[in-house]
Amino acid sequence: MSHGDGYLGAAGLAVALLREPGVAAAWAKPSALAQMSVGGLAGHLASQIFLVGQALDEPPAEQEPIPLVEHYSQAAWVGAPLDSEVNAGIRSRGEGIATEGAVALAGRAGAALASQRARLPGLAGDRAVFMPWVGWALTLDDFLITRTMELAVHMDDLAVSAGCATPHLPDAAFDPVIMLLTRLAARRHGQAALMRALARAERAPGAINAI
Repeated sequence: MSHGDGYLGAAGLAVALLREPGVAAAWAKPSALAQMSVGGLAGHLASQIFLVGQALDEPPAEQEPIPLVEHYSQAAWVGAPLDSEVNAGIRSRGEGIATEGAVALAGRAGAALASQRARLPGLAGDRAVFMPWVGWALTLDDFLITRTMELAVHMDDLAVSAGCATPHLPDAAFDPVIMLLTRLAARRHGQAALMRALARAERAPGAINAI
């Protein structure tokens, strides 16, 4: 199993979901996410695949990659209010991508994924990937985990919004995503709160969200 298998599996499910007739039928309707249309959410989902393509087009970054959990400690969007500049920008970019329309967007995402399936196996997992929208670098392996997590979370959002079944992730995608979310939840709420949420319902906290 190559380092990119989890991401590629999740991205394949995302492209299939983008092609669902229910997504196209609900395109202009409000999504499960506040202030975002179904089309805008689909655009944000597809953008995760496009960001990987952009990263593969760039030479390895000169910056030293930071640890994966530190990435979420520094990211401006984590914990930011709905009307913050960073979240408004995310919604605006998704809505902009949505102007392509459902069929064209699914086709572009599928073509991008086909290219990545050919390219990813030949790249080293420790390759440094610079992310200009945040200003630092991750290893390729860690960068792909961030995109896999985004795909997993937003596939559920989009499926709920369009009345479709949420895709079932393969273990290669689910395992790193749940590990990342677990680590982030423990960092945010503490180990005891996380263990109680998973094993002791009578002492579980009211919230155990990771991000």
